[in-house]
Amino acid sequence: MDRYFVTGNPVEHSKSPFIHAEFARQTGQVMRYGRVLCPLDAFEATLRAQAADTRDGPFRGCNVTVPFKFEAFRLATRHTARARRAEAVNVLSFDPAEGWSGDNSDGIGLVRDIERNARVPLAGRRVLLIGAGGAAAGVLGPLLEARPAALVVANRTLDKARALVERHADLAGDTRLTAAPPEDCGEAYDVVVNATASSLQGAAIPVSHRVLAPGALALDMMYGAPAQGFLDWAAAHGATGRDGLGMLVEQAAEAFAHWRGVVPQTAPVLAALRRLIAEPPR
Repeated sequence: MDRYFVTGNPVEHSKSPFIHAEFARQTGQVMRYGRVLCPLDAFEATLRAQAADTRDGPFRGCNVTVPFKFEAFRLATRHTARARRAEAVNVLSFDPAEGWSGDNSDGIGLVRDIERNARVPLAGRRVLLIGAGGAAAGVLGPLLEARPAALVVANRTLDKARALVERHADLAGDTRLTAAPPEDCGEAYDVVVNATASSLQGAAIPVSHRVLAPGALALDMMYGAPAQGFLDWAAAHGATGRDGLGMLVEQAAEAFAHWRGVVPQTAPVLAALRRLIAEPPR
């Protein structure tokens, strides 16, 4: 049975095994999907050991979450165009003969969740992307391809934001693409995306509430308890808060199709996942 997993640190909270089990059941695919906690200093060694161990079936690929998306890019010897631009990988595929290949499904997952699930068109809107790490790098390209009027990348280390912007400048087209520090990144955005680990770390919201236009969509890539502070902040300032569950399901569907050649339906899986999280512990 083909074997897949999600790896990160931390990883025990991940709902990816539930999502991929639902996709497999829905599409009739025979596969196993689990979790692997990766030591912070042993990403490549852990992945190579997993690939070499075939006792439970051949290893075919994995999803990569924080903080290893840049390391996953370096591990892969072949990349999709979107992974090359992001220089970050969240979908690894493994073939014993050809080695590692990398893709990035984060951005298309985010855009599909915003436009299809939240029903907020991005074309012509003002968008603020908070962060310049692996998560932000993965979503900037697809956000630009949705053609917002303006997109600002806000990051504490301004040079990182500028480098990310420069790497995507040729995709901007008519979009005004700029970098800024979080404390001075403008006001009244239609869509605000938190791509930092601040929610996971329980840190303060890295920007002023003035970044929120009335009725703005404020999306945190985290979900569950870590995202609640951001959602409460958004609601307190007249915005519509959204967690990262929809993005998680949509990016997983893209990865599943990449691995298995079958496109699953996301709406029933997202609904089932929200019911699962809402259930009180037994």
